[in-house]
Amino acid sequence: MDIRYSANQRDVKRYTTEELRGEFLIENLYRPDEITAVYSHVDRMLTLGCMPVRETVPLDKGIDVWANFGTGYILERREIGIFNIGGAGKISVDGEIFGLGRGDCLYITKGAREVLFSSDKQDKPAKFYMVSAPAHKICKTMLIKIADAAKKPLGSVESSNKRVINQFIHPDVLETCQLSRGMTVLEAGSVWNTMPAHTHERRMEIYTYFDIPEGNVVFHFMGETGQTRHIVMQNEQAVINPSWSIHAGCGTASYTFIWAMGGENQAFDDMDVIGTTDLR
Repeated sequence: MDIRYSANQRDVKRYTTEELRGEFLIENLYRPDEITAVYSHVDRMLTLGCMPVRETVPLDKGIDVWANFGTGYILERREIGIFNIGGAGKISVDGEIFGLGRGDCLYITKGAREVLFSSDKQDKPAKFYMVSAPAHKICKTMLIKIADAAKKPLGSVESSNKRVINQFIHPDVLETCQLSRGMTVLEAGSVWNTMPAHTHERRMEIYTYFDIPEGNVVFHFMGETGQTRHIVMQNEQAVINPSWSIHAGCGTASYTFIWAMGGENQAFDDMDVIGTTDLR
């Protein structure tokens, strides 16, 4: 498991491109029949990827749970949200089977001991994108289909940011301890997300970008208002955003991204909006 320690805004000002990518960018999440895990000390968020092809893959495959978490199993004191961005697949949670199509999301509460991943077809494997946060209470494990997500249309064609925010793991949809997750889909011709930019001092955020057409990229913007930085993102990569950092992006084509938040509260609108002309 890759461990990332907290980076402060004073040091980030002096980072090279390689240092910035090494600190915040998450690559190669989907390896056949493996679990890829990145543990961030920013709010102790855990990002994982799994692409089962020929095997049924357990959540803890290749992870020394006691050495990394000090618990008997990963979700002993954690909750997790799982999106499928690949072909159809299944997740078994302590023997209960959930089928996930592309764009569906499964929330698993604290205390689930055995989590297993499988794909329906080897030639079209599922790609399970996961973010886990510490949790202190037990909620209800729940499957949220993309059709059942709370939908918020935003933006316009004129500002190149017409999009729909699909809220899955959100207080308006289901109860969780602290984790919030959703998926934003940009319409054709729209390339900007989350602009005007904002920060939320009480929560960190993790983005993953996917459905980026071949030969295109997303420029992910982060950093302080007056000290912005960017990371060039390829398809199906993720990026860690500390609470002090903006988080916005612009693609060379339309794309989709999944966001995850954890921290002091779950108030979606608790943010500090930054004027676009104030960015530097």
